[in-house]
Formats: sequence, C-alpha cells, structure tokens
Amino acid sequence: MGVTDRSIVLPSSSRARHPGRGPESINARLKRAGVNRGVAALLVTALVTPALDAGVLPEDRADALYHSYDGGGVEVTGPSYLVRKGDNKRISGEVNYYVDSISSASIDVLTQGSPYSEQRTQWSGTMDYLHADTTMSAGYTYSSESDYKADTYNFSISQSMFGDLTTVTLGYSRGYDDVLDNFNPAFKENANHQNYHVSLSQVLTKNLLLSLNYDGITDEGYLQNPYRHVLVLNDPNDPSAGANFTTPEKYPDTHTSNAVSANFLYYLPYRASLRVGYRYYNDDWNVSAHTADISYTHPLRDRWIFDVGFRYYQQTRADFYADLFDRPDQQNFMARDKELSEFKDYSVGFGLTYNLLEHSWGYIDKATLNFNYDHIWFRYNDFSDVRGGAIPPQAPEYEFDADVLQLFGSIWY
Repeated sequence: MGVTDRSIVLPSSSRARHPGRGPESINARLKRAGVNRGVAALLVTALVTPALDAGVLPEDRADALYHSYDGGGVEVTGPSYLVRKGDNKRISGEVNYYVDSISSASIDVLTQGSPYSEQRTQWSGTMDYLHADTTMSAGYTYSSESDYKADTYNFSISQSMFGDLTTVTLGYSRGYDDVLDNFNPAFKENANHQNYHVSLSQVLTKNLLLSLNYDGITDEGYLQNPYRHVLVLNDPNDPSAGANFTTPEKYPDTHTSNAVSANFLYYLPYRASLRVGYRYYNDDWNVSAHTADISYTHPLRDRWIFDVGFRYYQQTRADFYADLFDRPDQQNFMARDKELSEFKDYSVGFGLTYNLLEHSWGYIDKATLNFNYDHIWFRYNDFSDVRGGAIPPQAPEYEFDADVLQLFGSIWY
C-alpha cells in the first residue's frame, strides 16, 4: 500500500472469536475493492500494484505512516514504511512494510465468541522497468497473521501513445492463501485468486483527464470464514423458542466478479482540481454494488494543500445470505456475514499537506507532512443486532460509525 494513498483504509481483521476458536482477517482495503469480502475473496484486488504512467518512472522517495481505524468495536493501528529508489533512467524499485495491530469486540465477536487481539504484517516489493514509452512492473506481496498466510504475485505493462495523451495498461496477479485455525492444528485449507486488469488513461483536454478501468477476478478454494456461524431457529414451528449460532457458514468454492470504473480529473484555473468517480461491481453470488465519489483539492498559499471528499457505497445481498435461517440444512450454501448483506455506507473526509521545504536541502528535494481523516456511517438493511437477545425480525437493524486516521511524512530525494 502506498502510504500517501488518500483512499479510505478499513481494518484488516474482524473475524469473530468463537469459544475455542481464533480470529479472522479481512481486507485492509475492502472499500476500495468495492464489495466487502473476507481476505480470500478480495486479496488480489487489494494488492494489485497500481498502473504506472508509461514513459515515466516514479520519483525516488521514502514514506512513514501511522494509521488508525476505530469503529464497530474494532480498533486497528500500526505503521507503514515505504522506500523507492531508481537509477533515474530505466529501473525503479519499491519496498513496503505494513503492520496492523487489531483488537476486536465487534458484533460478530460479542454474539459468537470473546474479544481478541492479534497482529498482521505485510511485506511487498515492486520492480519497474522503462523502455521508451513502455513500462513493465512486477511485484510480490507476503501477508502473515496467526491463522492466515497469503502470497501474491503481480505483473503489469503500460504503453503510452499519441504523444503521451493515451496510456493503456494490462495487469495480472495471482494469489495463494493458506487458511488456518488457531485452535485446531489439523485444520488447513487453501484459496487461490486471479485478477485481470485493463485500464485506459486519456487526456481529453488540457485540463481534463479520463481514466477507465476493468477488473475481472476469480477465486477458488476455501472462501468462507472458518469461525463464523449462521443464526438458526431452535424450532422452525415456534420462533419464540429462540435461535442459536451452532451451524457453520458454508460458501461456494468458486467466485467470479467483475468491476468497471470511470474517473474524471479536472484541473481548475487556480491550481485546484476536482475529481469525480463511479464504480460498478457484480459477481456470480448475486451481489451488485455502486460506488460514487467526489473530491476537491485546493492549494493554500505556497506550502499548504487542502482536500475534501464524499463517498457513497451501496450493495445488494448474496443469494445464499440470510439474517436468520429456519433449519441447519435449509440450503446448500449459507452465510450470515454482514458484508454479504444488503447495506450502504457514506463517508466524508478531508486532508492537509504541508510542504516543509521551500527549496531543496542537501540530498532532499522535497519533504511533506500529511494528515487525512475520514468518518464513515454504515447502515445494514438485513443484518440484525441480536446482542440484546431478540432475534429477527424483532431485533433492530445493525449500524455503526467509524473513524479512519492517517498521519504520514514523505521525502523525495
């Protein structure tokens, strides 16, 4: 993850701890990926290296970031360090180290187990090679926590043409995951992921840039949460008898999804810019999602930059999801993950960047301090809060707010 990323970062872990069982990890970039999933379903999308502008290598730089997420009973904090260095001609490389320290007493934890704490670490490296107007990039990412190991390889090639007004990028990544159980040493499952990416960047006018993107994702293997259970009536003929969480989730072992997006970036006369984006997602689990966002960036005097943004997200539920099941064998596939339910969220955020140097200093060309904050409102339409003892439909619909904070410094050299 590039530590200067303005996108919302959500926790990388929120797995419920059941009695005698361990915690789950979910994607740290689940909102950028579109529809929320566990690590298994969206890891590849999250870790695909962003396409570079063909014909231009990234600048040499170093970043140090502190990130924090607090919402829904989940707290995630940790650092991230990134260093990029090239020969200023054809080759540039990047190394990133990222840590999540998680403590969770989420609704899943409180209804199905006990609070937990754990840590996830991630290493990634990327090499970029420039030849004329073509840029080739290859990368590897390794993510590790107590019950989840993930290896991801990615490759992309970008070509600029028509006087650098058009850039086309093709990308591919492959992920291999090991799913473990902290309280069952004999348990080990696997999941594999592939991501196919195509993007087009086009300069439409001297002030307007368009970016079009497509991602096709296939997942195979163990895609469910080994700790989460579904809520089943004790007696389907007598709802007053209550319900329990004794039936494990069961997902299909294949998952195919597609996402398309369009982004417009418009440069305003007074050095400001306006960005508008839209993304559509659908998959063969019957989930479809819409994401719309708008952001505005404005320079303040010579050394400050301010930006503000709004984002809206909405999705339908998976066809095998239910808030409450009548019987343990009601259907072949059963899930009660709230991220597979019908829900929406809104987020408002702002950021500040301060340029520390008016002129270069020694080997340092530029240095900035940065602060980003987002507040998110999550509203679930068919996932109930059963912590009070009531069961659906008497139990209230679940909702919560979250705060996301990023503090980081960057230097260019």
